[in-house]
Amino acid sequence: MMVVTRSIGKRLTLLLAGVAALLSVLSWSMVTGLAREATQRTQDNVLAASATTIAETLRSEQGAVRLELPYAAFAMLGAISQDRVFYRVTADDETLTGYEDMPPPVPGRQGQVMFDTANYRDAPIRMASISRLVLAGDGPVLVTVTVGQTRDGVGAIAAELSQLAAIFSVAFFLVAVALSAFVAQTSLRPLNEIAAAVSRRGPSDLRPLYREAPADLAPLLNALNRLMDRLQQSIRRSEDFIAEAAHRIRTPLATVRAQAEIALRTVSGEPEKDRLRRIIRAVDESSRSAGQLLDHATVAYRTEDLARDRLDLADLVAQTVAAMEPTAAMRDIHLQVDGVPTPISGDAVLLESAIRNVLDNAIKYAPEDTTVTLGITHAAGAARLTITDQGPGLGDEPVDDLIERFKRGKNTESIVGSGLGLTIAADVLRAHGGRLDLATATNGSGGACVSLVLPLV
Repeated sequence: MMVVTRSIGKRLTLLLAGVAALLSVLSWSMVTGLAREATQRTQDNVLAASATTIAETLRSEQGAVRLELPYAAFAMLGAISQDRVFYRVTADDETLTGYEDMPPPVPGRQGQVMFDTANYRDAPIRMASISRLVLAGDGPVLVTVTVGQTRDGVGAIAAELSQLAAIFSVAFFLVAVALSAFVAQTSLRPLNEIAAAVSRRGPSDLRPLYREAPADLAPLLNALNRLMDRLQQSIRRSEDFIAEAAHRIRTPLATVRAQAEIALRTVSGEPEKDRLRRIIRAVDESSRSAGQLLDHATVAYRTEDLARDRLDLADLVAQTVAAMEPTAAMRDIHLQVDGVPTPISGDAVLLESAIRNVLDNAIKYAPEDTTVTLGITHAAGAARLTITDQGPGLGDEPVDDLIERFKRGKNTESIVGSGLGLTIAADVLRAHGGRLDLATATNGSGGACVSLVLPLV
C-alpha cells in the first residue's frame, strides 16, 4: 500500500521559503543596526563639531576667561533635527554659562572629544565634551565645553530607516517565495517527465526508458530500467514455460486420445464405453486448453512489439477458412465467405489467431449440417468481419463477461471448451486499436454474431 506524504515540490518550496524568511529577518536586523549606528555617528559628529567650535572661541581677557557663543555652533545642531539643545561651559568646575544642572561630562584628555548618554529633564540626551587649558590670571585654567541634544529626531530617522528596511525585507521574502516555487517546479520537471513517459506506455511495454536526465536522477532511471528488464525476462520465461508446457502436453494427449478411441471400438460393454467417452472428452478439453494457452501466450508476447504490416482482411479470412474447412466438414458445417478486399494494418499471426478462435467457436457450437457465415464489410474508417452461426447463442448473462478468461456461457456447459477463445480475440483486436462486438444473430436462428472491428489503412 502506497503512503502519500507531502510532495517534494512543496517541501523544497517551504525549505527555500524558510531560508528566505531567515535572510529577510537577518537583512532587516542588519539594516536597522546600521541605520541606528549611522544616525548615532552623525549626531556625534555634529555634537563634536559644535563643542569644538565653542571651545575655539575661548580666550583670556584681563585675567579672566571670556567666551562668545558662536551662532554656527548651534545652527549645525538644528540641521539634523529639531531636538532640544543644551550646553554648559565650566572653568575649574565653575559654570561660566549654560545649564548648571547638566550631567557632568566624562573625564578625558585635553583636546579629545568625549561622548556620553544620560537622562536630562526626563529625556535621553547625547553629550559631547571637550577640555582645553586657557591662560588666565595666575596660571592656566581648565575649561570644559559640554553640548547635549535630545535623541528624538535621531530615533525617528532610525525608525524610518528600519521601517523602510522592513518593507524591503517583506518584498524580498515574497519574491523569494515565488522564485522558490518556480525553482522547485523547474527542478522536479525531469522527474515529472519520466513519470509521464512511463504512464503513457501500455501495460505490456517494458522497453528501457532512454531519455536525458540530471545526474541526480540517473540512479533512479537506471534502477527503473533494471526493474523493467527483470520483469520482462520474468514474463518471457513464463510465456516460454506455457508454450513449452502446451507443446509437451498436446503430444501425449493425442496419443492417449488415439488409444482411447481404439479401445472404444474394441469393448462391448456399455459402462466401459461410457468411461472411455468421458476419457476422450477430458483429453479433448485438456488438448484444447493447452492449445489456447499457447495462443494466449503468443498474443501476450507479440503485442509487446506489434508488427504493422499492410494486410488484406479478405486474404486472412480465406487462409483461416481453408485451414478450418476439414474440421467443419467433419460436422457437415458449411463455411460461407462474403466480402471484398479490405486493407488493414497489423500482425498477420495475431489476427489469424483471433479469426481462428472465433471461427472455431462458431463451428464448435453450431449444430451439424448448418452454415457459418463470414461477412466482410468496411465503412466509416473501420473494417468489420462478422461471423454468424446457428448455435445456442450467447446466453442470458452480460456479453462483456464472456470476454473474460475462462468464462463460458451457461448454455454451453455440455460442449468442450476452455473459455479463452473470445479473450484471445479481444486482446488481439485491442492491441490493433480495434474491438470485439458480441450480439445475437439477426437471421432468426438465435445464434451468436461476433464482429471483429479493425481500423482501415
